[in-house]
Amino acid sequence: MKHALKIGDVARIGIFVHWTFFLMLVGLFAFYLYQGATPAAALSGVGLVSAVFVCVVLHELGHALTARHFGIPTLDITIYPIGGIARLEGIPREPRQEFWIAIAGPAVNLVIAGVLFLFNLATGQPTGMLSVLQAATSIPGLLMWLNLSLVGFNMLPAFPMDGGRVLRAGLATQMDYVRATRIAAYVGQGMAVLFGLYGLWIVNPVLLFIAAFVFLGARQEAQQVGQE
Repeated sequence: MKHALKIGDVARIGIFVHWTFFLMLVGLFAFYLYQGATPAAALSGVGLVSAVFVCVVLHELGHALTARHFGIPTLDITIYPIGGIARLEGIPREPRQEFWIAIAGPAVNLVIAGVLFLFNLATGQPTGMLSVLQAATSIPGLLMWLNLSLVGFNMLPAFPMDGGRVLRAGLATQMDYVRATRIAAYVGQGMAVLFGLYGLWIVNPVLLFIAAFVFLGARQEAQQVGQE
C-alpha cells in the first residue's frame, strides 16, 4: 500500500500505518514541548495517544473478524491520524449482517473499557471521569474514558461512521438498499454540517477536519452505491 508502513499481520489481515500518523506523533511531541512539558511528560502524552490507536486497531479488527464470519474478507486495516479503516472486499447487503459488522467495533471498545474499569477497581485507581481528569497520571483511567468516548462518537448516526451504518441497516429492512444509503448519507451530511458549525464556533480545526471527512465520505459512498 502506498504511503503506509506495514507493521504486521493479525489473523492474516495486514495492519498498515499511514505516514501522516507518524507525522502527527512528532507534531504532538513538539506541541507538548512548546507548551512547557518535559520530554518525559511529552513522551507520556504521545504514549497515551499511541495506546488509543492500539484500541482503534482492535476496533477495526472487530469489524474485520465479524465480516469474515459472514464470508466477507478484509483486504487490510490502515491507521490514519483520524482513526482506522478496515477495507472489506465487499459491502454486506443483508441488514442483519451490516448491523453486526457495524457494532462489532464499538463493542470491542466497550469490552476494553470494562476490563480497564475492573483493573482500576482492583488497583485502587480512580474511575470517575472528574477524578481521572484531575489525577491526569492515571493512564488506565484515561484510556478507559477515551474508549467510552470512542463508543459514543462512533455510534452517532453520521454515515459512514458505525452509527450511520447501523442506521442504514435499520432503514434497509423497510426499503431498498440504495434509498436506505441515500437517507443515511443525508443524515450523516447533516450531522457533519452541525459538527462544522460547532467547530467554527469554538475554533477547533480538528472538528472541522472530522466534519469534512464525514461529509465527503457520506457523499462518496452514496454515489458509489447508486452506480452499482
